[in-house]
Amino acid sequence: MAATLSGKERLSGKTAIAALMGRGRWSQTLHLRCCCLSDNGLDFNRIMVSVPKRHFKRAVKRNLLKRRMREAYRLNKDLCTPGGHDILFVYSSSEIVPFAVIRDELTSLLSRISAQ
Repeated sequence: MAATLSGKERLSGKTAIAALMGRGRWSQTLHLRCCCLSDNGLDFNRIMVSVPKRHFKRAVKRNLLKRRMREAYRLNKDLCTPGGHDILFVYSSSEIVPFAVIRDELTSLLSRISAQ
């Protein structure tokens, strides 16, 4: 699998997001929360990344964290089986952590998703 994150792998659309939030299963690490809904009818996974404005008022900081989470997913997306999962990653800490911490936590979340 190529280490890219194409547009079709981004989760978008009101109905898909509402289904994920309504029926998805939540899991959590120290700095990240994850909501996953399996069997979206596609042969690839779709992700969505969120950083709340409540914790980071400046858009520059929110965008930095979103870039770090997307990059960590892009590098480790082969850990999650491509069985059609919709995944939402939410940054839940109020401090900015290094990329290595985000990568480690995201890989543990992906391994949990593939184990389900």
